Amino acid sequence: MKRINVTLRKKSIGKGRESLYLDFYPPIISPETGKPTRREFLKLYMTVKPRTPIDKLENDENIRSAELIKIRRQTELNKDNIYSEFEKERLAIKEVGGESFLSFFKEQASKKIGSNQDIWNLAIGYFTDYLKTGDIEFSKITVAQIEGFRTYILTAKSKRNPEKSLSNNSALSYFNKVKATLKQAYREGKLRTDVNAGVGGIAEKESKKNFLTIEEARKLAATDCSKPIVKKVGLWAILTGQRFSDIRKLEWSEIEHMEEHGYFIRFKQKKTDGQETLPISEQAFLLLGERKAGNEKVFQNLKKWDFDRSVPLWVKDAGIVKHITFHCFRHTYATLQLFAGTDIFTVSKLLGHKNVKTTQVYAKIVDQRKHEAASRIKL
Repeated sequence: MKRINVTLRKKSIGKGRESLYLDFYPPIISPETGKPTRREFLKLYMTVKPRTPIDKLENDENIRSAELIKIRRQTELNKDNIYSEFEKERLAIKEVGGESFLSFFKEQASKKIGSNQDIWNLAIGYFTDYLKTGDIEFSKITVAQIEGFRTYILTAKSKRNPEKSLSNNSALSYFNKVKATLKQAYREGKLRTDVNAGVGGIAEKESKKNFLTIEEARKLAATDCSKPIVKKVGLWAILTGQRFSDIRKLEWSEIEHMEEHGYFIRFKQKKTDGQETLPISEQAFLLLGERKAGNEKVFQNLKKWDFDRSVPLWVKDAGIVKHITFHCFRHTYATLQLFAGTDIFTVSKLLGHKNVKTTQVYAKIVDQRKHEAASRIKL
């Protein structure tokens, strides 16, 4: 087989930039066109007159990368029986590049569970709306395009409440699902470049977490609610910190008792799919009333919209002037635990958080209240 020479060359593309490419002689057959070609553009670029250290560094890195590719091509093309393998590689790259990104995105979402999967599916919906074309191939995904989606999602309307725009942290959550998918696609060789690494993220904003003080929680407990089940479940949430999704599926078999340790719940969190053991107080257990069969739900026929409507009215009837939703009862549990002196690592475990950083927002609330209390003493 005749030896093929590979030479690294530059082509001016204007505006003080050059494109690096490989020159093959004699020509090779292009897998894309089936025709002889002498060029393979590497999508690596040079600044003709670098002015800054960054320009010089980029030039050095791109030349180094191009030289490595040149050596690889030279070796591949001049080994026995390797020429066809090179062509196969180029064809494989083209084939993978033509695959559907959205199909891969949906595949990643299908591996998630519970409410996390719901968030992934919403992220797919927002990305599809942004594309306006229905789908996109891997080969057509660029950094600029994903940065465009970042701009889009920060001003998008909520799919759950179309009258409102997405909050910053909701946009962050959906955008991170796209970035995670890009990262996985690069790992699997579906993207030739690490697009995710080239895209900046969305900065998280600390959201305000409303909660009840111990005095307010006691006032609420002493106040009737138009729907008794709402009061019962609400007080349970304040006493245990459980999410509504976990309360709704709670079964009697998951509530256990040990002589030395008292009552506790062994359950699987719907949000994280993690197995949890949550100690509960005797007051919380007595709130439930008579124990039923093991496979029966502890709280029957719970409807989220009942709570969305009834909780604000119940709070108002208790004379509490705060915007409190059902999920605020979980915030209340966490905050009251910290006020009572429970250390943050224990509170993190009680809440089922995977990372103590998630719990630290409650510690900041307590620190702020301590500072306010200290400031009240003046001589």
